[in-house]
Amino acid sequence: MKKTDKKIKVAFPHMGTISVAWAAALREFGVEAYVPPYTSKKTLSLGVKNAPEAVCLPYKLILGNFIEAIEGGTDYVAMLASPGCCRLGVYGINIQSALADLGYEAKYLELSLYDGIKGLFKFFHDLLGRTDYIAAAKASLMMIRMVFALDDLETLLAYYRAREVKIGEAERHYNICLGWYRKVNSLRDLGKLKKAVKKEMAKTEIDKNREILNVDITGEIYLVGDPFSNQYIERELGKMGVQTRRSLTVGSFLKDAIIPKIFQSKETHLQRAEKMAKPYLNRDIGGDALECVSDVAFAHVNKKDGIIHISPFTCMPEIMSQNIFPAMRENHNIPILTLVMDEQSGKAGYITRLEAFVDLMRRKKRKASVSIKEEQKV
Repeated sequence: MKKTDKKIKVAFPHMGTISVAWAAALREFGVEAYVPPYTSKKTLSLGVKNAPEAVCLPYKLILGNFIEAIEGGTDYVAMLASPGCCRLGVYGINIQSALADLGYEAKYLELSLYDGIKGLFKFFHDLLGRTDYIAAAKASLMMIRMVFALDDLETLLAYYRAREVKIGEAERHYNICLGWYRKVNSLRDLGKLKKAVKKEMAKTEIDKNREILNVDITGEIYLVGDPFSNQYIERELGKMGVQTRRSLTVGSFLKDAIIPKIFQSKETHLQRAEKMAKPYLNRDIGGDALECVSDVAFAHVNKKDGIIHISPFTCMPEIMSQNIFPAMRENHNIPILTLVMDEQSGKAGYITRLEAFVDLMRRKKRKASVSIKEEQKV
C-alpha cells in the first residue's frame, strides 16, 4: 500500500478491551482500525448459525465478530494463530472457509502467537506488502504498552467495584478512562494518562469497612478476559463484595509469547506454571490447562479465599484440568468453582451458583477468623 492510497481498514475480534490496544497500534502504523460492534446476542447468533455445533464458544463469537466487521466495511480481518494441541490452531482455516462459503471477500491475515517480535513484524509486513521496521517497532511497542495499561485499569476496577457504595459507580469511572485510552495517538499520550486514570478511579466512593473476599479467576483465556462470554462474572462478584484477579491476562500472555526473556525481571506466568503444576501435571497438554492447574496452587499459597475456573463447553484441555482439581484438594485448602459456558448457559442458575460459592467462602473465612482469635486467647 502506497502512502497516497486510501487507508485500508483492519478488524480484530473482540476479547474484552483488546480492540483498544490493537486500534492504537494500527493507528501508529498508519492503518485504520475497524472496530466492530462489541460482542452481543446478535454476534453470538451469527456465529452459532455459521459454525459447527460442537465447536467451542470463543470460535462462534470470533466468527460473529468477523461477519459484523465485514458487513460494516472492513478490508481485512486479522486473527491470532497458535501451534500446539488446541483448536485455536485450526480456527484460521475454518474461519476462512466459513467466510468464503458466505460469499465474503475481505482478506484474511494471521498473527502467529509464538513467533514473538518476529511474528509481529511479519504481520505488519503482510499488511502493507513491504517492510517498515521503524513503523512496525513503534506499533508493536504501542500495542504492548497499551495492553499493560489496560490490565492495570482492570485491576483498579476490581478493587473499587468490590468496595463501592453505589453499585455501578466504579464502572462509570472505568468507562471514562477507557474512553481516554481509545483516543490515544502516541506513546507520549499513553504515558501521560497513568496518573489521570488513577485519579479518576479514586473518585469512586468506597466502604472501607466492607468485608472483602479475594478470588482468582482462571480458565480458558478468552472466557477469562471477555465479559460477554463469561456473562460479566466480575461485575456480579463485585456486587457481592468480591475483589477478583484474572490469573490469565493478555499482558501475562505477552510476557510469555512476545517479549524476550532478557527484558523481563520477574518470573512469567508460564514459568511459574511449569513449576507449580507439578506433581499434578508435568507438561503442557494444550490450551491453558497447565496454567490453570498451577493457578490453583498459586491461589492457595497466596491465601486467596477461592478460585473460579471458567471454560468453554467441549474444551478438552480445560476438561483435563477440571479432572485434576479433585486430587489437588487433598493438598490445597481452597474452594474451587468450575463454570462451563456455551451459548445455552442461563443467567439465573449461573448467578445462584455464584451466590452459593460466595456464601461458602464467607462462612469459611469467618470460621477461620474465629479459630485464630480463640488460639490467641489461649
